[in-house]
Amino acid sequence: MAGSAVFKKSAAENDLDVTGIIRDEEKARSLLGDEAKLIAGDVLSINPQKLAAFDVLVDAFNPGPQKAAEQVELAQKLVTVAADNQIRLIFILGAGSLLTGNDRHPFVQDIAKVPGAEKWINTPKQQLKELGYLQTVNNVDWVGISPSMTFEAGQETNYVIGGDDLLFADSGESKVTSGTMAKLIVNEILQPQHHKERITVINA
Repeated sequence: MAGSAVFKKSAAENDLDVTGIIRDEEKARSLLGDEAKLIAGDVLSINPQKLAAFDVLVDAFNPGPQKAAEQVELAQKLVTVAADNQIRLIFILGAGSLLTGNDRHPFVQDIAKVPGAEKWINTPKQQLKELGYLQTVNNVDWVGISPSMTFEAGQETNYVIGGDDLLFADSGESKVTSGTMAKLIVNEILQPQHHKERITVINA
């Protein structure tokens, strides 16, 4: 969802030459079109030299709950490549690492209480570890972007950016669409505003 939205939004910019790194080429072409520039393969095993060719890498990798630890593994790989080649990194993180409530506890604690959460809670837990790792990285220009409580497919809107706290609209809703996330990411590619920090975004 997020990766295809970012690809389509960035590919529409004349100033950007965009390549998608994907696992399933047939599925990717059905979403992105036959003319899309793609590299097919497992990003974890792909030759780092292929990654070194880019100015910016956007990580929208989501291997699912069973393999969620691979998110941290990939972040480490991208940081190594970026440090050697002066590449800017943009990570789509989870909402679980955001802070909420009067005591500003990690939202993942609330997620864990949802019925059935044990089946997928490993994903936000590993995304929290990924953020913790990124916060130790000082030799790479990175930004991590956490979505709101609800992250769903949808058109872009105006947006509001926050820091480490879960954002809510005046209506009480905490939602961001894939189109809005893609809009923010493309803006960060074209005119970088955030460096070595995590931010969050909500539909305005």
